[in-house]
Amino acid sequence: MIAIVGCGNLLRGDDGVGPILIRKLWEIGCPSFVKLADGGTAGMDVLFQIKGAKHVVIIDACATGAEPGTIFEVPGEEFENIPLPQQLNLHAFRWDHAISVGRWLLKEEFPEKITVYLIEAQNIDYGMELSEPVKEAMEQLIEIIKEKYFQKEIEVES
Repeated sequence: MIAIVGCGNLLRGDDGVGPILIRKLWEIGCPSFVKLADGGTAGMDVLFQIKGAKHVVIIDACATGAEPGTIFEVPGEEFENIPLPQQLNLHAFRWDHAISVGRWLLKEEFPEKITVYLIEAQNIDYGMELSEPVKEAMEQLIEIIKEKYFQKEIEVES
């Protein structure tokens, strides 16, 4: 199974791109071997959504200073050893924390492969509208996802 999880806050402009992308994929429809999930802002929810999946795709917004709408593809391994905050609580537990503790917590049910797509945000102020560059990037990413993950159940490389 492939789990595609969109993360972000729908009430903070471009930060909502992950959940909005998931809603668009629901409208399009997906193969039976693909599970779609709105991860929202709760990393613990993401942890349970990825449990048992062979391959996980996470989509979120980012703010790196790059051109708004830039799409980054990052291997999940990049997040497996991030340092966790000393005072980590469930309200501050993000999807990257879920990846970091997931291998230890989920053991054999941890995904074999994780791919993270980040879209550079232009606006994360309060509001529910995506900026034009992020809308365009989201549409491009939907096509990438359909091409890479909807054609057939992929084999995970070791």
